Amino acid sequence: MFDKIENKSEIVFDPIASKAERFEKGVAIRKIMPRSVHEEWKSFENRKDPVAILIETSVGRVESLLPIRYSRMMESPFSFFRGAAAIMAADLAQTPNTGIYLQLCGDCHLMNFGGFATPERKLVFDINDFDETFPGPWEWDLKRLAASFSIAGKWRKFSDKTCKEFAWHVADSYKRHMLEYSKLSALQIWYADIDLAELIEMGEDEELKSFQQKRIKKAAEYTAHEKEFAKMTYQEGSRARIKDEPPLIYHPTGELGERILKEAQIVHERYIESLSDDKKVLLKRYSLHDLAIKVVGVGSVGTICGVSLLMSATGEPIFLQFKEARKSVLESNVKVENKYSNQGERIVMGQKLMQSASDMFLGWTNDSQNKFFYIRQLRDAKVKPVLEIMKPKNIIDYAKACGWALARAHARSGDASLLSGYMGNSDEFANAIAKFSIAYTAQNEADYNTMLKAIKEGRLQIL
Repeated sequence: MFDKIENKSEIVFDPIASKAERFEKGVAIRKIMPRSVHEEWKSFENRKDPVAILIETSVGRVESLLPIRYSRMMESPFSFFRGAAAIMAADLAQTPNTGIYLQLCGDCHLMNFGGFATPERKLVFDINDFDETFPGPWEWDLKRLAASFSIAGKWRKFSDKTCKEFAWHVADSYKRHMLEYSKLSALQIWYADIDLAELIEMGEDEELKSFQQKRIKKAAEYTAHEKEFAKMTYQEGSRARIKDEPPLIYHPTGELGERILKEAQIVHERYIESLSDDKKVLLKRYSLHDLAIKVVGVGSVGTICGVSLLMSATGEPIFLQFKEARKSVLESNVKVENKYSNQGERIVMGQKLMQSASDMFLGWTNDSQNKFFYIRQLRDAKVKPVLEIMKPKNIIDYAKACGWALARAHARSGDASLLSGYMGNSDEFANAIAKFSIAYTAQNEADYNTMLKAIKEGRLQIL
């Protein structure tokens, strides 16, 4: 039954059919793929060893940084989950899906959402990490996001019932907001965003609301580059240099360092060529002064990531973050070819397709070794969730916000009417996603313990 729908690979948007017709088409898919099947998760025969997948995805990374990657992943089952996008992608490929494809985030978990400033200086709430973006079944993003809430809830020692409730609210919010987007025109969906200040105001916890309001006020008050310049640099003669803070921030040395420094200007110029003409004019008023490797995140550790310091002739700084762009973990698990020869371009185009507003300096480049990179501002008034201080009701509010943001992102490349028709008005779909999340939380914990055993046996090295 599942193969019948999966072999369609993609159900594309039909611009001729009315909203009502597309909604009914979504309803009809339930007969082939009932909503209840999305609750299913159990380990399958010949499931690949999760440690083998981690080792496989470490090939080509900076070997000296791999112990940092595994050390961060062993902190908790939730930290492990953040670095295990490839493991879950392989698992999701074995689950039933409706055959409806759209642009996916690919690593959709609760820490990859937050507030940031648009080029117009408005603070919005949105997805903010797209390293794994690729077309695929729409359910995959939602299942990974909902599972992240269940896994994080268990890490915070909340009950299974509460964790299931977190996941349910993700799916329910996604369903409700997708229905709202289904009533809008394509252009209205494209203009839609989520105002961060208004979102925080909707919360019921006055203490947390006050804390978050202070954070966004602080984020909006300063010029990010000037603050980072004071914190991250020192003066070496007449030249500003990025401070080394090994092993997390350092200037590259050895063969890799020589190559990076030798090619830095050429790679930077290629990046500028990927930008629109107005941004080219702006950035050509700055010159590349310094760059350093900067270890970031969990899943990205070991890839070549860092910061570049640009300076104008009159001494104003701009910090750019460059990140190595590797093959998406989704690509080998879906029936879609990558149409971009540069993996950095894949990320940039996916991000622009999904985000309500992308960084004004977002672009891509490559070096002589055919390593691909994407580049954006280092920080621009970013406001990240502080999970450690959240009470259950705060996490529920945050789950609703993430479900909303994901629905908005999916509505841009997908068919909101088709998806709404499939999910319907009942709780059946949200119930199924919640049950899946609890089942996958157990799978993730088992995989985490497998990793701990591999570390103990010396298969994986830590700090």
